[in-house]
Amino acid sequence: MVSALLVVGALVAVFVGYNIGGSSTGVAFGPAVGSRITGKSLAAVLFTVFALLGGWTVGRNVIDTMSSTIVAEEFTLAASVVLLFFTGVSLLISNLFGVPASTSMTAVGAIAGLGVANGTLNRDVMFGIVSAWIVAPLVAFWVGVLLGRYIYPHLDARVSFGRIEDGLVDVDRSGTFPRPRLREDATRRDVVGAAVVLIVACYNAFSAGASNTANAVAPLVGSGEIGVGVGTLLAVGAMGIGAFTIARRTLDTVGDGITDLPILAAILVSLIGASIITVLSNLGIPASLAVSMTSCIIGLGWGRASRSVTLVDAAETAIEGEGRPDVSAGALVPARTSEARDGSDAVDAADGPAQGPTVGDLAAGETPTEARSHGRADDAPAEPVPEIGTEDPEELAAADLFDRAATGRIVTMWLLTPTISAVGSYLVFAFVL
Repeated sequence: MVSALLVVGALVAVFVGYNIGGSSTGVAFGPAVGSRITGKSLAAVLFTVFALLGGWTVGRNVIDTMSSTIVAEEFTLAASVVLLFFTGVSLLISNLFGVPASTSMTAVGAIAGLGVANGTLNRDVMFGIVSAWIVAPLVAFWVGVLLGRYIYPHLDARVSFGRIEDGLVDVDRSGTFPRPRLREDATRRDVVGAAVVLIVACYNAFSAGASNTANAVAPLVGSGEIGVGVGTLLAVGAMGIGAFTIARRTLDTVGDGITDLPILAAILVSLIGASIITVLSNLGIPASLAVSMTSCIIGLGWGRASRSVTLVDAAETAIEGEGRPDVSAGALVPARTSEARDGSDAVDAADGPAQGPTVGDLAAGETPTEARSHGRADDAPAEPVPEIGTEDPEELAAADLFDRAATGRIVTMWLLTPTISAVGSYLVFAFVL
């Protein structure tokens, strides 16, 4: 007979998974939904399928780490409920402040609180996890810097994404069975671009399932009350419910954090962040996708802006100590073009270099004409990319990609939520249970 405590534990796990699905779906499928490549319902279906694939395969390693390795003891059912409770409460506090918290860091914090209170914390494992939390964002940042400095400008000159206002696929209902077909006005660039955006979105969903499944059910699995397979189904099922419900609102706004991010940059950031988290998940290390993606965004912007100086010039400036290269993460923010006196399009230096449409443009309901104006025709030649050291620093130094106050609040909450879960868990296990 199923105990009432197990039912409570399962409900708390569903609550955690529900919130994970609501936030992760928006991050994974925001660009795809915003550019009309897929609808919200299909995005929820694809997210659930690929999150299940990630949780069922790579995610098992993370479940094993969080359920039996961080602490050298078997979780009791009561302990599992307490751990999930503090994970959920900490996430709720973060949501009330409007800041996406690191679910992995919060869940690990709660388990670490138990280990410290009972003297069973595996310090070597915990050291490895914390080290990964430090190294992963640094790797994401520097990969972003290299991409922004050497690769992103060339890709941006050759690749463009715009809103497909009426969708890419039409349904032919003239026959006995409805048949999907490409719209007549769809170009080869539309098809390739849509495929890339959709594949990256599914990869992000896979990564979210791999890293976040354990956050919802690891304590219950560690208690021996449910198996890994059942736990994975429970967690992903709850994430799927979140994808079909609260994620619809997230997909409408697409998230303030990536509003000014060009779609091409969003794709690169997603690939890097998802790859880092997938590798760590395969090693059984729980880590935050949001932290890695944010670090990559900053690195990509700084790398893009650093093209105004060569490495030799930067080294000479550092040695001589006179001034500093004028670089800004705002180099990724798209610019408006103004008509120059000679009739050509000129970049407004105050707005930064010209870019393709942003995720925020698409989410805000940009008209088809405006969206298409950002793109390039299939047969249009690639725009020339200036050599490193020849671009105007004033054109690259646009408004900051992130509001400094908002960024500080996000970083504070990333540190605060796992602290709350760890301290709360410690106090309960040290003085109550």
